[in-house]
Amino acid sequence: MKAVAFDRYGSAEELQYRELEKPIAKSNELLIKVRASSVNPVDWKIRQGHLQLLTGFNFPRIVGSDISGVVVEVGREVTKFQPGDEVYTFLNPISGGACAEYAAVAESDAAIKPKNITHAEAAAVPIAGLTALQALRDLGEIQAGNKVLINGASGGVGTFAVQVAKAMNAEVTGVCSAKNIEFIKSLGADCVLDYAEIDFTQQTDKYDIILDAVGTRTFAECEKVLQPEGVYISTLPSFENLAPMLTSWFISGKKAKFILANANTSDLEALRELIESDKVEPIVDRTYSLQEVAAAHTYSETGRAVGKIAIVIDS
Repeated sequence: MKAVAFDRYGSAEELQYRELEKPIAKSNELLIKVRASSVNPVDWKIRQGHLQLLTGFNFPRIVGSDISGVVVEVGREVTKFQPGDEVYTFLNPISGGACAEYAAVAESDAAIKPKNITHAEAAAVPIAGLTALQALRDLGEIQAGNKVLINGASGGVGTFAVQVAKAMNAEVTGVCSAKNIEFIKSLGADCVLDYAEIDFTQQTDKYDIILDAVGTRTFAECEKVLQPEGVYISTLPSFENLAPMLTSWFISGKKAKFILANANTSDLEALRELIESDKVEPIVDRTYSLQEVAAAHTYSETGRAVGKIAIVIDS
């Protein structure tokens, strides 16, 4: 099969469009003909070598995690899916494997893709959408009427978080650059702040949940604008947040938490319901072909993408 992989850590120039062995589905897995994937920041951070302690030196490594495609084979233990089903999910970013013509996925990690969107749009959903949903619902325990702030509202996780929070009837403040203010308002945000002009940590407003979708603010900075039982959630583990995250398990009051999304059928179905009911829309900034993954990584590294970057794989 055709895939995009790298043989050593480094720049986007290390990515090669090449022929690699097609995966074989295990007894509890689906073999998926991948129709689309997407780029997440973790993909190029792994490629650059920032996570070598986890990823090791077993090459070649196929990049990518998000998948939308069609089931072509099922393992003997699979009961929920059959060949021809259109599904979506994500692979563990540490192992990768999505930027390829085929991928093997555990049945328990997959769900039928939303019917009202394309494969490119569906591939924009899994990691970013599940991060937003699981952060707000599970870690933040969001309730109707909560005041929620999304830092990095125009990014992949941020655009989903704004919409998911609004679907849960929260009052949402988005933080982004000036050029994206009107766009974030169009997603339903009640208030949008230009981070270059306003430091939300210095304002008088207090929030029940602060989701730092870009990992640029610490708990110490955000603590003063959290409600007494408020929750700060970051998508990026950091040394500065380690101590408050540990003490949050034992001390009541303001909490600091870290979100690491996990793929599961139930939550992907929850996102599908939100998308099919037009409460959540995947935002795709640009679309690239499988042969153009290096260019997609380079664009993602600029930090200017609004929403997600999709990779379309020819059928």
